[in-house]
Amino acid sequence: MNSACGVNNGLIRFQHMAGNQRIPGLWDWPSSCYKTPAMTLTKPTFPAPDHDHGRCTAEAIAHAEQVCARRAQKFTPIRRQVLQALLSSHRPLGAYEVIDELAKSMPRPAPITVYRALDFLMENGLVHRIESRNAFLACAHDHDETSMVAFLICDHCGSVGEIPAAPVAQSLNAAARASGFAPKLSVVEIAGTCAHCQNK
Repeated sequence: MNSACGVNNGLIRFQHMAGNQRIPGLWDWPSSCYKTPAMTLTKPTFPAPDHDHGRCTAEAIAHAEQVCARRAQKFTPIRRQVLQALLSSHRPLGAYEVIDELAKSMPRPAPITVYRALDFLMENGLVHRIESRNAFLACAHDHDETSMVAFLICDHCGSVGEIPAAPVAQSLNAAARASGFAPKLSVVEIAGTCAHCQNK
């Protein structure tokens, strides 16, 4: 069984295909159904190449401190350092790339130490895992780990942006349940070209 998705006459259409036969009744909703955000976008999806990255990083660390304080969680030095390593760019990093980044300014940490810090940061909505890249991305948006987002992955510069995706992900989960499947994780990743790379 494969899937097809398209937009036609203002409708976002998703259909499951079994051979050439469409399984009717899954989704034909107006695009207005997808306009309610599940998170607060306080920053541009893709920062401009000449943005103040130092300020961007400082704001993300301050956001992490606020989240941890609000949840009575400890923002330990290693958790802070792992987040800072991920904030070194707007590209996702693999765990060993995080270790390499940390090794520039401290003794090389053990992989298990970094993975534990990453787990904590993901549980608190401060880091996302990009499944298709097996990598991690720092997040400074105002949402928790249960919020559903879509990742926009630029094939040219490697940057990743995130946008709200709750209505789409919830609809995917509903369709999966309607077919007797019990979903437990919804990840939406869209590859393409960011506006900055298109304008080069």
